[in-house]
Amino acid sequence: MKNRHKRLALIAGGVAAFGIATALVLNAFQSNLVFFFTPTQVSAGEAPQERTFRVGGMVQTGSVQRQSDGLTVKFVVTDTAKMIPVSYTGILPDLFSEGKGVVAQGKLGADGLFRAEEVLAKHDENYMPSEAQHALDEAAKNTIATRP
Repeated sequence: MKNRHKRLALIAGGVAAFGIATALVLNAFQSNLVFFFTPTQVSAGEAPQERTFRVGGMVQTGSVQRQSDGLTVKFVVTDTAKMIPVSYTGILPDLFSEGKGVVAQGKLGADGLFRAEEVLAKHDENYMPSEAQHALDEAAKNTIATRP
């Protein structure tokens, strides 16, 4: 009878340890998960406030403003339907320029300004992050569909 209780205790302990390990892994995964949103989705309020996510599209031509500190840059990301103002402090990728594809990772402030912690630019004329390309394609479809 004692062997049976020992076995049950070992099985219960194993199941509990597995459950705790699973909970820790899922918690770590959730905290490192970063979602992608288009400027249209951000404008519609679908993006989380004060939580890290990515926004992507094209850098609006004429929107890049370099601040006097030499590191802070403000620009606008658009998907041709909506625009999101972005502020970034740091060194931009060499291929960052107006009219080119970009994905910025950061947080959206209550003031509507997206404060980027990281900026990614496309690496040649033919490449754009798949999320950004899909967002531009969808925005173009929606713009055409809503025109009279």
